[in-house]
Amino acid sequence: MMKRLLPFVLLSTLLVGCGAGTSAPGNGSSYVAGNGAITFIDPHDRVRAPEISGTGLDGATVAQLRGVSVLNVWASWCGPCRAEAPTLQAISVQYPNVHFLGLLTRDDDDAARAFLRRFKITYPTIHDDDLILKFGKTLPPNAIPSTVILDSQSRIAARISGEVTVAGLQELLNKVLAE
Repeated sequence: MMKRLLPFVLLSTLLVGCGAGTSAPGNGSSYVAGNGAITFIDPHDRVRAPEISGTGLDGATVAQLRGVSVLNVWASWCGPCRAEAPTLQAISVQYPNVHFLGLLTRDDDDAARAFLRRFKITYPTIHDDDLILKFGKTLPPNAIPSTVILDSQSRIAARISGEVTVAGLQELLNKVLAE
């Protein structure tokens, strides 16, 4: 009986192992694509976001974000990041009073600049792998894309784990802006 089950056990183990993650081309770092889960945090349970500042890929200084903000973690080699880029750009134009910031992770700056040109991204992007770690469990460093919405008090109000959708992001922004 055991000999007959062994091939199925081995095959199951192999299949589970193959689906456990994906490798980033060129750098061998594993990452996990999010499932699109949306988490809205009650205002009484929100925590302040870490200081967000740095030098943008365009060379401009990005100061601490004030007011409602969207922080999107991405990389040029990430398929879901490429898929969501036009959505994020369009929504950044629809919501001119919301600050959008890209946070590049585990990527080459030249490849990232090409990505920004290709998708005509107009909001700033900084490359700061350490910033992700400061968010703790809110932004797992191996789960991209991830998007965080900060409320008017710079507290973490919502998170999208995986590719954003127009409806999902607009609903969260409208909810946070109405507070």
